[in-house]
Amino acid sequence: MENFVVSARKYRPQHFSTVVGQSHVTTTLKNAILQNHLAHAFLFCGPRGVGKTTCARILAKTINCEKLGKDGEACDKCNSCQSFNKGASFNIHELDAASNNSVDDIRELIEQVRFAPQAGKYKIYIIDEVHMLSPSAFNAFLKTLEEPPAHAIFILATTEKHKILPTILSRCQIFDFKRITPTDIVTYLEEIASKEKITAENAAMHLIAQKSDGCMRDALSMLDKIVSFTSGKLTYASTLEHLNVLDEEYFFQFLELLQKEDLPGVMSLYDEIDQKGFEGDTVLNLFSSFFRNLLISKDARSIGLLQVVEAFRKKYIAAASELSTAYMIGALNILNEAELGFKQARNKKLHVEFHLIQIGRAHV
Repeated sequence: MENFVVSARKYRPQHFSTVVGQSHVTTTLKNAILQNHLAHAFLFCGPRGVGKTTCARILAKTINCEKLGKDGEACDKCNSCQSFNKGASFNIHELDAASNNSVDDIRELIEQVRFAPQAGKYKIYIIDEVHMLSPSAFNAFLKTLEEPPAHAIFILATTEKHKILPTILSRCQIFDFKRITPTDIVTYLEEIASKEKITAENAAMHLIAQKSDGCMRDALSMLDKIVSFTSGKLTYASTLEHLNVLDEEYFFQFLELLQKEDLPGVMSLYDEIDQKGFEGDTVLNLFSSFFRNLLISKDARSIGLLQVVEAFRKKYIAAASELSTAYMIGALNILNEAELGFKQARNKKLHVEFHLIQIGRAHV
């Protein structure tokens, strides 16, 4: 039986051109390689799962490629590229600072830096989660980072740039990675679904993209999970169930009941949601997002900010046209107060119900 490989590893980009949503980084790196303007130290920072370590590995491979393409991409055919792809390159060293963060670990790395590569131009040192290094380890690393040998290049990656010493930051060329947009995530998921012969509804892909919050690794993990449960057929309903996401349709029902001031109906609907196991603070947060989406649907200039399943886009626009801006802002204010007071409330269900009633009683 063939071993299963998770999608995040199986479809990990091997070239700059296949990295999703970070063209501002990959274009700059390719140009630097082509023009031979490589810095001796790079710092890749940004949210988790957006491609920092992937780009570090691609950069490391491309720098030592013996037959670099005119587009700044590695050839994947030379000895250097093949040894890298097999995980057998002696020129690339990775250190996970989350578990190797002592001053002794850094001193051992510094000792390795002194030796020139046996083959290829550079030895590349990738230090992941660099913010986890201890203060003494940072200080031990400073001198080497400031004046490294000509054959050494350091690529640091972190999710928390603010924890890194300013003296380290000043010695690095900094690249800020951004969250991947839902549109880019959906496009990539659909490509993978096509390769894996997975039948998937577009609405299901949008739901995964929204839930991943800009993290491609999370999106791929969710895809793997749902595919396992559904035998390769992703529907909107099955995705809602397995991701434990509250269907937005509930909030349109809430809005309809609130507009009618049908308070028993509102409380019954909330009870139904509560019985499904959704916590009150989650409902409040999602309802806030719902009113935020209504608010931006009110004006054509902000409609581009609406990141929802395509089937709901028209519903948001239609609902927003019937509501006043003052009512939506008032509802957001009530929900914000409800979220802030949720932890202190002793009867949490009553706390949510009371604030829902307040929205129903608000002047439209």
